[in-house]
Amino acid sequence: MRTLCSSTLLAEFFVIGFAGLVAMKSASLSTAAVWTVCGIAMFLSLALCGVITRPGGVQLGWVLQAALLLSGFAVPMMFILGAAFAALWWASVHYGRIVDAHKARWAAPAEQREGAPGETVPGE
Repeated sequence: MRTLCSSTLLAEFFVIGFAGLVAMKSASLSTAAVWTVCGIAMFLSLALCGVITRPGGVQLGWVLQAALLLSGFAVPMMFILGAAFAALWWASVHYGRIVDAHKARWAAPAEQREGAPGETVPGE
């Protein structure tokens, strides 16, 4: 799960940066406000890569997805990109957990093969 979620968050890092460049063109937003918000969001996307497997990491990722979707009020294209990244986030979490379960299932027999010295495992 960590690999898939981190990949999604890393892609979001760049999208947030590019959205900041687009938002700077808006006359109603100050450059300082745009880069403060974008900087915080970019930092959170990178920081979440490191804590995604800890309790609450996935939920914080959902908060970031909601913020990305709501940024569409400043940059309308972000409604579409936010929805796309929310779908990618769901897929990363959902399929990442499935991959983790398969890895754990395949790791269990390997641990059994590493039994006590001198033991033979049937089928070897």
